[in-house]
Amino acid sequence: MIQKLAVAFFLCAQYFKITIKHEGEPTMFQLLLAVIYLAFISLGLPDSLLGAAWPTMYPEFDVPVSWANFVTMIISGGTIVSSLQSDRLTRKLGAGKVTALSVAMTAFALFGFSISHSFFVLIFWAIPYGLGAGSVDAALNNYVALHFESRHMSWLHCMWGVGASVGPYIMGYALNGGHGWNSGYRYIAILQIILTLILCLSLPLWKDRSKDEESVSSEKTLSLKEVLAIPGAKQIMLMFFCYCALEQTTGLWASSYLVLHKGVSAERAANFASMFFIGITIGRAISGFITMKLNDTQMIRLGSGIIIVGIAVLLLPFGETLSFAGLILIGLGCAPIYPCVIHSTPTHFGAKRSQAIIGVQMASAYVGTCLMPPIFGLIANYITVALLPLYLLLFILLMCIMHERLNRIARDFDSNLFL
Repeated sequence: MIQKLAVAFFLCAQYFKITIKHEGEPTMFQLLLAVIYLAFISLGLPDSLLGAAWPTMYPEFDVPVSWANFVTMIISGGTIVSSLQSDRLTRKLGAGKVTALSVAMTAFALFGFSISHSFFVLIFWAIPYGLGAGSVDAALNNYVALHFESRHMSWLHCMWGVGASVGPYIMGYALNGGHGWNSGYRYIAILQIILTLILCLSLPLWKDRSKDEESVSSEKTLSLKEVLAIPGAKQIMLMFFCYCALEQTTGLWASSYLVLHKGVSAERAANFASMFFIGITIGRAISGFITMKLNDTQMIRLGSGIIIVGIAVLLLPFGETLSFAGLILIGLGCAPIYPCVIHSTPTHFGAKRSQAIIGVQMASAYVGTCLMPPIFGLIANYITVALLPLYLLLFILLMCIMHERLNRIARDFDSNLFL
């Protein structure tokens, strides 16, 4: 935990150093960016809580261990709905208010989790949890894509990874201290309430940066059908679907692949699988610096190439060390893709359309996250878990094809089409 927080403080220090040296922006701008960095850390905190707490929760609820899927599916369903509505909400309220309201809703839901003593009550609280998470994800990512450089997008998502890594430690502290899983959720809820207050106090800073949003808000809200009709929209949706399917499937099934196919012990496999997430977090820290030399398109291609190399290494029939290296490479390759796809959206589609596009992208991401790991579970159960690298290869190749088609569409159409 100390190492993760040290990474966070180092990146924040580098951010202030680089921002002041190269951008010369006013103090208010720096303060708003600091608030957004804090928001990304805090937003990551609850995302890994259910997995950490579920072994303690399900015996108390007297339900099968597999029922965690019902909770995650309801949360994901809520995020899909709210992501698709993010364009309408952001045009009406602005990114700052949507972020504050969404975090408040998430805090409210987390507090509801902390007082739940029934599985069906937990299901009820999962609804506002998902609705809050989807809105803030789309609104905040679009705001950063419009107003900040690519390095900040990479570092912000690195901060999310720090938060997601620290969350289980907070839950572990509650469990080891004999306070129960309810207290773990309560601690995170309190942190989210504090963040809500900070966001409310920062609303004037968001208004100072909202000139572009004011012109965008006067535009007609796009329906899903209208978004899909935009040249390149389907391609970028499929990119996000494939990327998130790959990331979530790797995170969920890497340990099983190592144990059942490579013969690694369960304890070592768990440690190896964690290297995938560490690779993503460290990779995003590094990507922020590389984006000073490479553009978003080059970063996506670089990340895709590293993933393919990692999958090839994972396929090699050798010892544990290569499997370890393969997972780290896949994590490092994943690192720049998500933030750079998001950051490139206004470039491809223009500021007036970016919120609608990013909302649909997020919905596609959650669909990929929900559907594709369980489908591989069926493959592992009825065929063989050894197909995991080929399953991942399918997604990364399809993503690369969609990315190149998107770039070709952007070149073929007059740039005025996207303004």
